[in-house]
Amino acid sequence: MATVINSRLVALVFLLGIFTLGSGNPRDVDCLRSIKESLDDPFHSLSSWVFDNSTEGFVCSFAGVECWHAYENKVQTIDLGGMGLKGEFPRGLENCSALTAIGLSTNSLYGTIPSDLSSIVKFATSLDLSFNNFSGEIPTDLANCSFLNSIQLSNNQLTGQIPPEIGLLDRLKIFNVANNLLSGPVPIFINASILSESYANNLGLCGGPLEPCKSNSETKKHDKILFTSGFVVGWVLSTILALVLNLFIVPILSARKLKSKNEKKQETKAFQGP
Repeated sequence: MATVINSRLVALVFLLGIFTLGSGNPRDVDCLRSIKESLDDPFHSLSSWVFDNSTEGFVCSFAGVECWHAYENKVQTIDLGGMGLKGEFPRGLENCSALTAIGLSTNSLYGTIPSDLSSIVKFATSLDLSFNNFSGEIPTDLANCSFLNSIQLSNNQLTGQIPPEIGLLDRLKIFNVANNLLSGPVPIFINASILSESYANNLGLCGGPLEPCKSNSETKKHDKILFTSGFVVGWVLSTILALVLNLFIVPILSARKLKSKNEKKQETKAFQGP
């Protein structure tokens, strides 16, 4: 009886394995095909991505692609860094069913980072979008990529505040947003110590390893000081202007008016004769 049960279990595991290979791999091939179609490749960096092969594992020889096993089309990592690629974030990544690392750094990618990023790279442990031209805000949904241990977003054109929820990623160890246009408080990380260099050259980040953020009361006090200073400066300038008018301009105008009046009187007398 035990032998029969064990045989059935082995058969079940075997069938599940076949089903997994048969259903998951075509999606990964579609994933890579979609990525290639969505990006401009002026230097033909993806010339090895040829899809006229039906052999299991053929995508594992593609440039920048690493598979879980050489004998199956199941992509583990994609690293397209420094390939001179152009275009927006390749949404086709969502079809790579077991992708754990995405490297798109040092290209000419632009546009916004997708707001539903967690549904595209749901199992990613590493995300590198550095040295591109991504703009807009960092999506809050990035905090839902719960497996991430490395986020590299430096050297882009990202604006706004860093979502504080990112600090709750308990696996995160590396976070770099240097050389962007970010402002506001940095996240409080529960399991990472992020150095100030990771925030360098932004518009106005504060908190964490940086300068403390100003409280609302401090901001209001600062604004009040600026207003008061402006009022005082304006009043002083107005007073000085009034003094200049009274001491110099008004006497000059009065003298000119009196001179003109006297000249008219003399002209009238000359006209009337003796």
